[in-house]
Amino acid sequence: MTDLQALHDATHTMVMGVLNITEDSFSDGGLWLDPAKAAQHGRDMMAAGADIIDIGAESTRPGAKRVSEAESTRPGAKRVSEANELARITGAVKTLIPAGAVLSIDTTRASVAAAALSEGAQIINDVSGGTLDAELPHVVADHDCLYVVQHWRGWLVGSKGANPDQDTSVYEHGVLTDVHDELMRQVDGVLAAGVKPERIIIDPGLGFSKPGIEHNLPLLTGLETFRATGYPVLIGQSRKRFISAMLTGAGTAGADGPTMAQRDDVTAALSALSAEHGAWAVRVHDVAKSRAAVIAGNTWREYA
Repeated sequence: MTDLQALHDATHTMVMGVLNITEDSFSDGGLWLDPAKAAQHGRDMMAAGADIIDIGAESTRPGAKRVSEAESTRPGAKRVSEANELARITGAVKTLIPAGAVLSIDTTRASVAAAALSEGAQIINDVSGGTLDAELPHVVADHDCLYVVQHWRGWLVGSKGANPDQDTSVYEHGVLTDVHDELMRQVDGVLAAGVKPERIIIDPGLGFSKPGIEHNLPLLTGLETFRATGYPVLIGQSRKRFISAMLTGAGTAGADGPTMAQRDDVTAALSALSAEHGAWAVRVHDVAKSRAAVIAGNTWREYA
């Protein structure tokens, strides 16, 4: 059984591997829809050094369509694509828990969280930070698990959320100040729902309502501001658009834009910096590259 308090209080930065069981995630949509392939990818990430596997069955990229909880509404969808979020998540959990995995569930739905926790998942990673489904924090409060509360302002322009045309990327007092203050208000809401503070992880939400370099790098360089709250900090920088913008701005991208390998290289570099500055974990697609980078960052911190 996982020692949740030891996991929450980890003193060295961990690696959280991304397992997207989706049709349309921006970098690996459709690759792991087959249950056997999803399970094998999870095991491969564990072998590559992932401390945690983060399973998501609904893409949160701009323009993504919501996945039905109970059934597909897409006419003509292939059977593997009709698997609903609940079935996708619980199927992966049932396969990976016996393999010894520590599992995080990337969901904004209370029903999915409850089912995954009942199957043995240990962490709920809510990109909406408790704002899309008011029941989700109550589900977490009723279970012994960790809860990642991410900064959230709503869907980006072009998404299929409640306010698809809303510009959510304006930060009146500066991105670091506004994200910190808004995230702490979200944490207050989660605490009011009964979630214990010693079970909360915070995430500044890189890329969410933060499309540019100028929105994201201040959050990384200001990591200590979030650590000063007393909550462990998860950083999810992997393959985000601002990384592509950095590479393009440096003139290293080809005609078709930065390659996946280039984006993973920069992701790993940011993983090393995040580890050096005390992040709780980094959420990444290429576990092997970031595992090595995190080891370097953790070692650097020991000697700093």
